[in-house]
Amino acid sequence: MKLFEILKMALSSLGVNKLRSILTMLGITIGVFSVIGVMTAVAALRNSIETGLSFLGTNMFQFAKYPAMGGGDGSQRRRYQLRRDITLTQAMRYQQLIAETSDVICLKTFDQTGGGQAVYNGRKTTPGLTFGGTNENFLAANQFTIDQGRNFTPDDIELARPVILIGQGIVKRLFPAENPLGKMIKIKERTYTVIGTFAEKGSQFGNSQDDIGMVPLTRYLNDYGSEQVSINIATQAASQLVYNETIDKAITAMRIVRNLKPEDENDFELYSNDSLIGAFAKVADVIAAGSFVISGIALLAAGVGIMNIMLVSVTERTKEIGIRKSIGARKHSILVQFLVEAVAISLAGGVMGILLGVAGGNGVALMLKASVVFPWNWAVIGLVVCSGIGVGFGFYPAWKAASLDPIEALRYE
Repeated sequence: MKLFEILKMALSSLGVNKLRSILTMLGITIGVFSVIGVMTAVAALRNSIETGLSFLGTNMFQFAKYPAMGGGDGSQRRRYQLRRDITLTQAMRYQQLIAETSDVICLKTFDQTGGGQAVYNGRKTTPGLTFGGTNENFLAANQFTIDQGRNFTPDDIELARPVILIGQGIVKRLFPAENPLGKMIKIKERTYTVIGTFAEKGSQFGNSQDDIGMVPLTRYLNDYGSEQVSINIATQAASQLVYNETIDKAITAMRIVRNLKPEDENDFELYSNDSLIGAFAKVADVIAAGSFVISGIALLAAGVGIMNIMLVSVTERTKEIGIRKSIGARKHSILVQFLVEAVAISLAGGVMGILLGVAGGNGVALMLKASVVFPWNWAVIGLVVCSGIGVGFGFYPAWKAASLDPIEALRYE
């Protein structure tokens, strides 16, 4: 028989039992959807990770009390909580020790209560602004630029002036038709004069980077107290060539200001853009591994379902097989026909799973403001795996059909 005729007969046989074929496809669809959906979302996030996680400036690294991305399990988080806060005194001492190595050192801390809301002339922003205190190096350390007005000066920091830099989210809500410079706004029951506005930065994983207000660090500590406040210290190396050397000197300086003995381990965290990207990659790998396990179980179950349905199909069509053999159909043709049926079911489920997975994964990516992607490599792998499942689980039923004795098959009722 010609291959075209075999394909035509196989597909027409599947069309006879549409519901059964569709239900069998669903198992493959679910398994492929889970892995393609996760890998599409991960690929989309990886594409935007350079801008999404690279919030530190060029050649920057940062010291903090807590890790940048989570604190592990409960015992690890408890260990971090028991660490001493990095105080302003320690941060200033660090500045003095590292001044000859780096002239861009940013000290900053953020309100952890989540209650920041800016108010001006009866207008209010939404609660939950990013609000905190910093020094004049915040722009360089966090990739912000000034749109209007000026940056903080060393005098603003030293004199703890009640001034503030605000993002475009606050500007649009509080000053839709007027210049914000020189205006006095209230945040957390304290009044600050606007001296500058940040240029628009957009969103990072669904969170606006423009809903931000920063005051001089000394003013922030005066207004809200220094208890249970830990300072983050960002330092910029002069160039990539001296980056590692600068980190070594900075760690030594931090250990000095923290009064650590040589045998004591560091009681602070060090991270950079590269370490943040690496941390995200580890999380993504864990998610992908979990997806593979779930998908593997679903695809195994779907493969068993295909074998079961094909065995039922062979039993139902025993007499048909006998008639075809009696008029000259070869064993090879019967085998190919039933294999094609199994592979067709598997591939149809795989294609549906790929389409749903790409749509679902990109849906998650769009929610997180990441770019849309189509994972061609995973789509091809998915189709190859589905073909393998069809052949692997469909071979025994196909071989059984091809091996039927034509006389016995004709007698079957």
